[in-house]
Amino acid sequence: MPLFKSSQALAQQIDEFLDTVAEGCLVFRDGVHAYLDGDRERFGERLATINALEHRADDLSKAVETHLYRHSLIPEHRGDVLGLLETTDTVIDTAKTSLFQFSVERPAVPGEFAAGFARLVDASCEAAQAVVVGARTFFRDPPGVKDHLYKVTHYEREADGISDTLKRRVFDSGLDLAHKIHLRYFALSIEKLSDRAKEVGDRLAIYAIKRST
Repeated sequence: MPLFKSSQALAQQIDEFLDTVAEGCLVFRDGVHAYLDGDRERFGERLATINALEHRADDLSKAVETHLYRHSLIPEHRGDVLGLLETTDTVIDTAKTSLFQFSVERPAVPGEFAAGFARLVDASCEAAQAVVVGARTFFRDPPGVKDHLYKVTHYEREADGISDTLKRRVFDSGLDLAHKIHLRYFALSIEKLSDRAKEVGDRLAIYAIKRST
């Protein structure tokens, strides 16, 4: 990473952090698919995995912060780097929280809505994956960040559209009101991952402009 060419250890920690966030999002997607498929064993495995990955991401983020301050590295960019790591960490936090709530509340998803939930989690995870690639690019080639951020916006909007359609179908159905509200909550929970990705992308766009000037 050009920004940290004087510290390979720091560059490696940041790469590992981004790898962990990206993997956590993939695990989240597979966990939701497992739940929709009724595969409780696979769902439980994905839940345990994302919990471990979320803790790993927290540890790496703290390690980077300590490294930056202990070695007085890039003081002019330190705030932006730490802010980027902090907001990116909310992506995997959101994924873990959503999957955990599936295990706690165990929503009953009728077969007619399963495909909608599957499409929603796919779009949300695509937004998250795109923002991780954007964050990685920030450290190597700031002007190139914009080439990835449009994907974040695209998939965030796609997730919004899928979620809106899904919720309308749910409330037009013959389910009782409590069941409708429960399904709406989980649609919002999954959609929130793409919202977090968009928030990171918005910050990333500003940081990239600052580094490019």
